[in-house]
Amino acid sequence: MSEFWRGRRVLLTGHTGFKGAWLALWLSQMGARVTGFALPPPSDPSLHALASASVFEHDIIGDLRDPAAVDAAYARAAPEVVLHLAAQALVRPSFADPVATYATNVMGTVHVLDAARRQGGVAAVVVVTSDKAYENREWHWAYREDEAMGGHDPYSSSKGCAELVTAAFRRSYFAADPDGAAVASARAGNVIGGGDWALDRVVPDCIRAFADGRKVALRSPGATRPWQHVLEPLAGYLALAERLATGVDRARFAAGWNFGPAEADAIAVGELVTTLARFWGDDAGWELDARPQPHEAHYLKVDASKARAELGWRPALGVTEALDWTVDWYRRQARGEDARELCLDQIARYRARMADADQGLIERA
Repeated sequence: MSEFWRGRRVLLTGHTGFKGAWLALWLSQMGARVTGFALPPPSDPSLHALASASVFEHDIIGDLRDPAAVDAAYARAAPEVVLHLAAQALVRPSFADPVATYATNVMGTVHVLDAARRQGGVAAVVVVTSDKAYENREWHWAYREDEAMGGHDPYSSSKGCAELVTAAFRRSYFAADPDGAAVASARAGNVIGGGDWALDRVVPDCIRAFADGRKVALRSPGATRPWQHVLEPLAGYLALAERLATGVDRARFAAGWNFGPAEADAIAVGELVTTLARFWGDDAGWELDARPQPHEAHYLKVDASKARAELGWRPALGVTEALDWTVDWYRRQARGEDARELCLDQIARYRARMADADQGLIERA
């Protein structure tokens, strides 16, 4: 994987966010020339400020809703690969401001794809959406890539719309040009890991509460989600982008892809937090938040068998180990260890796991 990225010009949207900062570090470590484009970091502290701000050729603060700003970012980056992660990424804020959520997640995606259509030299575009893009029927089986898009709340619906936009651009503009950009979308599970300080996400809320000696209040402890360490889907995005850019059958990979955990790692929120509290220690725990809450899906899983079969991607960490890595990251960072070095250490350990999995030295369910 590293050799492909060495010297590769990459435009990464959402580089100031949690996943974007981890991905920027990984790309930089492999020798990519990364331009970031996003709003200012969404939290203080932020992983961008602590770990990744120095890795960019161009660190551009801009708004996806402004097509001229997106065009200018393309002009500076001259990208060969576009990784589009920028989004309004939370369910509850989408209820408070649906207009901004749709403007960012739908029209922002339109602006990114339209600029790629007009910009020469782009070989691959990966649009990252969400497992919540599916029309959730509360099934007990996992959603496959050909299931219907939908979404109950504005966030989920906007991600379903972004999938439809991506498919329409691919069919209307990119499929007819075999030498142009190959465009795919990626739907990941609920990511966890060190360096996430967002409000209204389960793990960061837990870390804040535990550090303060409080029990964390859970809205829906029985809700099942496909949990995975942040490095798992990032490995999938990188593998997918490489196939889109250089594969002998690039068009075969220009489609929608799920990157989710093993079946056993889709667990209830309460079980996740109980395990997280056990790793944290100090009598950490949780309690039920009995206040009225907006609608959230109760049961959600994604089937990543296509990525396993077609891309050779597979999870390298189970949810228990992912939680252990997450607690270790926050504990060490709170003791004064360097956030960037902590990330690079876990990236190196994860890549070693990937290599062991490829060689059949470890077995994941």
